[in-house]
Amino acid sequence: MPELKRLHPSHAPAVLAFELSNRAYFAASVPDRGDEYFDRFTDRYNALLAEQEAGTCAFYLLVAEDGAVLGRFNLLNIENRTAELGYRVAEHVAGRGLATETVRELCRLAAREHGLRTLRAATTHRNAASHRVLTKSGFIPIGPADPADLGGLPGTWYQCDLVLLS
Repeated sequence: MPELKRLHPSHAPAVLAFELSNRAYFAASVPDRGDEYFDRFTDRYNALLAEQEAGTCAFYLLVAEDGAVLGRFNLLNIENRTAELGYRVAEHVAGRGLATETVRELCRLAAREHGLRTLRAATTHRNAASHRVLTKSGFIPIGPADPADLGGLPGTWYQCDLVLLS
């Protein structure tokens, strides 16, 4: 059974393997991270850990029993009991309900562990799977996303009132 775990320094090799093995799959629906992301992975990973330590973000991994990363689920820009949700799941587990189940779990955790009341998420128009995950997880569309927020692509902002999920 996969487990949602807080990002830890020891996860770095598994996160890199996850990102590399799913790069083309992710690029089909979200802007590619670019070669620089992979060239500077250690620096970027350490920056994520520092952001998490500072409390401005919280990063979680969905980890299989063998230690492989199946998905990344992030609470970004935590401020005033609100955060942005970001997530991605591995191609080989997509379409099985894991993203929806984990987003729901993260919503409960965001309220309980981080004291959050509202989550927002933006997704590109072409990412139909993400629209379904958000809708099934209790998010409602609240308006257009600025293409600058989505790597130059048009999209939609969604929002979830965590108090209603309690």
